[in-house]
Amino acid sequence: MREIIKGEGVAVLSNAMAVAPADRYGEVRSSILSVSGFDAAQKEITQWPGYLPTALHCLSGLAQTLGLGELYYKDESTRFTLKSFKALGGAYAVFRLIQQAIAKEHNGHMPSPEEVLSGKYKDIVSKLTVTCATDGNHGRSVAWGAQTFGCGCVIYVHAMVSQGRADAIAAFGAKVERVAGNYDESVRHAAEQAEKHGWTVVSDTTYEGYRDIPIDVMHGYGVMSREMIEQLDDVPPTHVIVQAGVGAFAASVCAVFWQHWGEQRPRFVVVEPENAACLFESAKAGHPVAVHGELDTVMAGLACGEVSPVAWEILAGGANDFCMLADHYALEGMKVFANPVGSDPAIVSGETGTTGLGLLMAAKHSPAVWQALRFGPDARVLILGSEGDTDPEIYAKVVGRKASEVVT
Repeated sequence: MREIIKGEGVAVLSNAMAVAPADRYGEVRSSILSVSGFDAAQKEITQWPGYLPTALHCLSGLAQTLGLGELYYKDESTRFTLKSFKALGGAYAVFRLIQQAIAKEHNGHMPSPEEVLSGKYKDIVSKLTVTCATDGNHGRSVAWGAQTFGCGCVIYVHAMVSQGRADAIAAFGAKVERVAGNYDESVRHAAEQAEKHGWTVVSDTTYEGYRDIPIDVMHGYGVMSREMIEQLDDVPPTHVIVQAGVGAFAASVCAVFWQHWGEQRPRFVVVEPENAACLFESAKAGHPVAVHGELDTVMAGLACGEVSPVAWEILAGGANDFCMLADHYALEGMKVFANPVGSDPAIVSGETGTTGLGLLMAAKHSPAVWQALRFGPDARVLILGSEGDTDPEIYAKVVGRKASEVVT
């Protein structure tokens, strides 16, 4: 185990299991997240109505303020109508399930999105029901995918999910039920109800006997990473900071960049809320461990206490650093984005979308953390804005303005 470097509201653990830059992605990792899997997701999702790549902002003013060479921000606030990268994952897994159900009845034919949307297979699709547990954004994606492609949907939210996020899921036609306890307990409840009613769980976390669907979710997320590679003109940044709940999103980004850039891939930094840092604790232990309790954090989408095993198989070797961050930095990041520096654009980012900026601000106040992460004037840092104002009421309360008043 390596030394933990601490600052005010931040801690960094250099990953003792990180592989050398020259190490290949390899066959074992390819059996989880593969180039062909990302290819298939990209082919399907880019055919969906309303698909457009989201913006990659270059924040020169903020970079100068922080003492960085360059700072890039991938802005997922305009992803379809969901304001979150999650639209790429859960909905894609729902579509894949529908494809497979149709193929079973039609001699292996895997229909295109256009064929499914036409209603040609309504008799098959309408008999399917999908379900999951969610902190908010994943459930919205599953519900949106179910509504878009025509199947039933039941979503479970835990005690700490805001009513605004629950209502946003219900707006896509899903039945939403609240479960006592934390996120991990709601995951188990969703699995039990699916078994009881004959539904299909669409989760972004794996567990014993359940792998294929979460892997579809992770391949769907890869569309965003491939967009970034193109937007960066195929020039890798020196650092990428990725927020993590169960680790599925982080592992997807890590896999795409590793596959594409190989030994030139950026330093990969994972950041979690200090009250729900299951990956940090797993890295400290050298194997997956669970974090228990209420997992209370304002970074609602990251309030997860158990690592996804397949995500761990990617991140255990692919992540260079694991970090914990105090909530107040995420909230401060929302305000900083809404009040841009110089000619930087104003950005609407929710509580989980600001974790990368939050880590940079925390590191700026702690020379030991800054040095441990090798930030500086030569660093070209990429941070991922995973969501916009997915709970408009919370956003307005934190920032002091509605999103429409920030970006006009």
